[in-house]
Amino acid sequence: MASAVEVVAVSLRPESHQRIPVRTVQTARAACPKGTPAMLIRDRLDVLFEDEEFAGLYSDDGRPGLSPGRLALVSVLQFAENLSDRAAADAVRTRIDWKYALGLELGDPGFDHSVLCEFRTRLAEQDGAADRLLQVMLDRLREASLLKAGGCPYEFGQGNRSAL
Repeated sequence: MASAVEVVAVSLRPESHQRIPVRTVQTARAACPKGTPAMLIRDRLDVLFEDEEFAGLYSDDGRPGLSPGRLALVSVLQFAENLSDRAAADAVRTRIDWKYALGLELGDPGFDHSVLCEFRTRLAEQDGAADRLLQVMLDRLREASLLKAGGCPYEFGQGNRSAL
């Protein structure tokens, strides 16, 4: 049985994620005084991916899309914790350390898990976009000394995934 696929034009409205909301910082630091790997990424790198880096993936018109910089970071955290799309979307909605890393307000409702699949599809359809994203991430993690030999992110490997 074939299903109809709705194609919706989504446009990029670049956002700045430089500032983490004050209440998010206070709550994350109170809940996790030693920090977590997700918080460490934010502390060391500030913003891992800027929205402008994804401009080629979005049209100039259409409904505003979610921040691709944030979706890319969610994808990194998702991979680090070996989470399904649904579990990663739940983490965005419920985990203070992820809200901190993403620069979100505590009350941010997150997004539907299907958005992650749509984001990966956009990356796959744009020639070389996924490779460029990976290279940007590896370069920035290496510059911040968050990458161990063999490419395993600092504190993510060797059984420490639960620390996220």
